[in-house]
Amino acid sequence: MSKAMMQDDTAEVLEAGVMSRDGIDRRGFLKCMAWVGTGLAWSFVGGVPVSHVFGQAPKGMKAADFSFVQISDSHLGFNKPANADVTATLMAALAKIDALEKAPDFLIHTGDLTHSSKPEEFDALQQILGAKRQVFYVPGEHDTSVDDGKMYLERYGKGTKGNGWYSYDHKGVHFIALVNVVQLEGMGKLGAEQLTWLKQDLAGLKPSTPIVVFAHIPLWAIYPDWGWGTADSEQALALLKRFGSVTVLNGHIHQVMQKVEGNVAFHTAMSTAFPQPAPGTAPSPGPMKVPADKLRDVLGLTEVHFVAQKHDLAIVDATLSGAAVMKAGSGA
Repeated sequence: MSKAMMQDDTAEVLEAGVMSRDGIDRRGFLKCMAWVGTGLAWSFVGGVPVSHVFGQAPKGMKAADFSFVQISDSHLGFNKPANADVTATLMAALAKIDALEKAPDFLIHTGDLTHSSKPEEFDALQQILGAKRQVFYVPGEHDTSVDDGKMYLERYGKGTKGNGWYSYDHKGVHFIALVNVVQLEGMGKLGAEQLTWLKQDLAGLKPSTPIVVFAHIPLWAIYPDWGWGTADSEQALALLKRFGSVTVLNGHIHQVMQKVEGNVAFHTAMSTAFPQPAPGTAPSPGPMKVPADKLRDVLGLTEVHFVAQKHDLAIVDATLSGAAVMKAGSGA
């Protein structure tokens, strides 16, 4: 495992709200775009992202058939200056979820549930999330680094394959949970066994089936120098090319970044624990300290709505404070 991926030292202090810079990826990312409001929803129509202000549906869009919420990188057990009370900010995220006008069907947690894979950290997460919520999990490297994920699997691995991958269907959408944090070689890695399973899992599905894939480390090469990508992701994405609607949700980098490439919309989520620097703007990744009154501006969650008639996914990012969400993306 690379030192950069597990670094706990506070990264270079950057101004709050910095999420990206031009030229993150030499193949042509777009510059960072700052938006006003409390967040944006994105409807992906024919590979083109259409945005609307959080809480307002775009004109002509029918009511969502269902919605779910993504939270990520809660890092329970972390107590350094970047955020001395990650429990409080996780609970603030859950309070925003509970306050939604329509309760989501379920939650997805895209990894780094804990900071040190300790039993008490897993216990605390279970107590906070509670029995009233249905939650689907994937592990982060902080959940697997101590014991290769054995404790994680004991708690969340029932019915899963290998190191914890699985799939399920919900109201016409096929969800696939992938694990890319166990075979770390600088970047994330899925491995041959999981890729074989993925091919078999997709074999019986029609091309019109909407697909949602979620994993901890991004499945696109955001910044390989920091390990922000998955080495064998192209093999997985090749299996998804025949589907008309694919959405990939990740965590790990603790900031909102997105791009659309063909039929695939990629989206990374904010953390509920602490921010990390934008790619390449610090010597290495790691917890980034911001002024205390700005912390909740850079922490948040993602709400996803599915419109069955159009097979579109509308993605809404919201910070804990309600401040504007800054996004970076690519129109590749």
